[in-house]
Amino acid sequence: MIEPGDRVMVCLSGGKDSYTMLDLLLHIQKARNSDFDIIAVNLDQKQPGFPEHVLPNYLSALGVPFRIVEKDTYSIVIDKTPEGRTMCSMCSRLRRGVLYTTATELGATKIALGHHKEDIIATFFLNLFFSGKLEAMPAKYRTDNNAHTVIRPLAYCREADIEQYAQARQFPIIPCNLCGSQPNMQRKVIKRMLESWDAEYKDRTEIIFNALTNVSPSHLLDKSLYDFNNLKSIIAKTEAEEGCSIGQVL
Repeated sequence: MIEPGDRVMVCLSGGKDSYTMLDLLLHIQKARNSDFDIIAVNLDQKQPGFPEHVLPNYLSALGVPFRIVEKDTYSIVIDKTPEGRTMCSMCSRLRRGVLYTTATELGATKIALGHHKEDIIATFFLNLFFSGKLEAMPAKYRTDNNAHTVIRPLAYCREADIEQYAQARQFPIIPCNLCGSQPNMQRKVIKRMLESWDAEYKDRTEIIFNALTNVSPSHLLDKSLYDFNNLKSIIAKTEAEEGCSIGQVL
């Protein structure tokens, strides 16, 4: 995910995942003799009661370069989200736009996000159930405009392990009182579903995650991934090359 000479913008929210991600990247940076740079970025969304001093004090004590970006996306989300609807989608889009702009300003070559294994699986099911598409969150990808490379260093880490690590390190956790506090979030519903499956069927989450790394395009229905339309010509070509018909082989 990280190459020599990279300038990695670590997106720090104040939650257990982003703290753990920063901590691990700092260890990797030290092990690699600082062949890449780290700059931590926090988006202060102007949520009421947000403790503005926590992250600057923490990062200053560590000696980590950082930038606090102040953008009142909170008011926009509150104003634009209909009553009874979750705020997560709009909040995420606004936050992503600000972070991409900041990455350009900082000259960052990689943007590091703190999503873990369960986040990826939950996103897969949310897209499956509500968007009608097979899509999750890759560990590394280019943005649609090809301007940024986004990485998820915790993609293969279980949330339970991250939680234990965060407790052991005693990170100064900042709770989210915007979308993370909403009781009707479908992501929470999906999380409970996965937890119940894991309780009943050992390693069910691991099996689902492995499935996302073991895709057979020819056994799905997406014509852009597999040339179903020209399947007859493919069979004919194979028969010509093999010197017999598929029917004869069967």
